[in-house]
Amino acid sequence: MTDDRLNLLSEPLELKCGIRLKNRLVKAPMSDSLGDGTGNPTDEQIELYRRWHDGGAALSLIGEVQVDRRYPEKPGNLALDAVDDETMFRRLAAVPDGSGAHIWPQLGHAGALSYPPVSTPVGPSALDIEGLQCAEMSTDELEALPGRFAVAAANACRVGFTGVQIHAAHGFLLSQFLSPLFNRRVDRYGGSIEARAGLLIAVVDEVRRVVGPDVAVAVKINATDELEGGLTEADALVALEMVDRHGVDLIEISGGTYFPGAPSSSDRGSTSGPYYGHFANKARSVAGAAIMVTGGVKTRSHALELRSGGADLVGLARTMVLDPELPKAWLGGGGDPTFPSFPSTVPGGVTAWYTMRLEAIARGHEAAFQATPQEALATYDRRDESRVERWRARTDNQAHD
Repeated sequence: MTDDRLNLLSEPLELKCGIRLKNRLVKAPMSDSLGDGTGNPTDEQIELYRRWHDGGAALSLIGEVQVDRRYPEKPGNLALDAVDDETMFRRLAAVPDGSGAHIWPQLGHAGALSYPPVSTPVGPSALDIEGLQCAEMSTDELEALPGRFAVAAANACRVGFTGVQIHAAHGFLLSQFLSPLFNRRVDRYGGSIEARAGLLIAVVDEVRRVVGPDVAVAVKINATDELEGGLTEADALVALEMVDRHGVDLIEISGGTYFPGAPSSSDRGSTSGPYYGHFANKARSVAGAAIMVTGGVKTRSHALELRSGGADLVGLARTMVLDPELPKAWLGGGGDPTFPSFPSTVPGGVTAWYTMRLEAIARGHEAAFQATPQEALATYDRRDESRVERWRARTDNQAHD
């Protein structure tokens, strides 16, 4: 491979806020669920991000950091609505230690997908279908939401993070507002895509107001929900253009929704190549922010394909679970990871396998990790169940403060 081709991945990128990313490879946000069960980082989580940092990524995004701990995705999430253990958060934010790399938390609210054992799920509209029930959020709750994201962003800056990402993808709350499948409101938050995107825009504006111009503000948004009646690419492009006009530095494009019975995008075994590369050029035509594409990137050729097709940055998720040092390998001309083949699995089993492998990496045991998807899912579920009482107690304490 020529040096010119490798430069597509190795050249630096300066964001509009002035932050410089040293190359074009990003560890995309994933739910590692390695928090302590009360919303704080652990030694294992810090070690996981140190491994990814040492692997050469320009930026690592911490998935599923909650802005309201009443509505987590899992009880292993971090939460920044308050900072209980500032020392641990500062240690996590300081992993790059002047190396030129960055770590940012992905700020979100699980909404209708909140973990039921510790939450009463809420969403844009009331839903009652098999596997998914939620109450409709009141206008007062919605009007308070931008402030909740702003508090979390301010806390992120205070402990040393240089940027934040606002999570509006994969069927979590802000994504639910964008989707007509979830959002059936008849007030100013529902109807046209411009109205459905209004809450996201209010969140972006309030986060930017509190963090100032020198902190990076990113947004993750679906190109499509991949569900009949969900967010279409045409509407996603309108929402993306709106977000760009409100001063974000980076827009990550992904897709798919954690909806009962729907496979996640990353479990699509039949698709070859990046899932949303075709959307990058469309996004580039309407947005001045840096464009990052995540999903289906399994080889260096896939990464180069995205860079040649309009993406400024390439998001790496499961590839960096298989090989935490993948950016270093690709930038040095090295090879691709080998993806596992599972003779059989169960719904959620493959996702659980990758999540439990994260724990193995954090403990330095990945070479010995040999769980089946079924075993991984059982361990994953037990781990969540073991944290329920701690999360409930912490949330109850905050409610009475």
